[in-house]
Amino acid sequence: MLCDEIHRLRLASGITQARLAERLGVSKQSVSNWENNNIQPSVELLERLADFFAVSTDALLGRQPDAVIDASGLTDAQIAHIRQLIQDLRDAKKRV
Repeated sequence: MLCDEIHRLRLASGITQARLAERLGVSKQSVSNWENNNIQPSVELLERLADFFAVSTDALLGRQPDAVIDASGLTDAQIAHIRQLIQDLRDAKKRV
């Protein structure tokens, strides 16, 4: 379920609900509601969540398995570098 994936990815990234909310420009209550399956994020926010966690929307929705990288203990800058590396690898794969 989407709520479980958001929760799992957030914990794997080592960030709080408040930090995720801040990064997405939403309230902490919104993130809490998503994780507790009280409400669903909009399509726009689903895309932003996928981009933030560097996964596909299908993976967020449980339609496609996706690898999770445990980034706990890393700084935001280090996580950003990892995301950029992942994106560079995806881009290189598209060119092949």
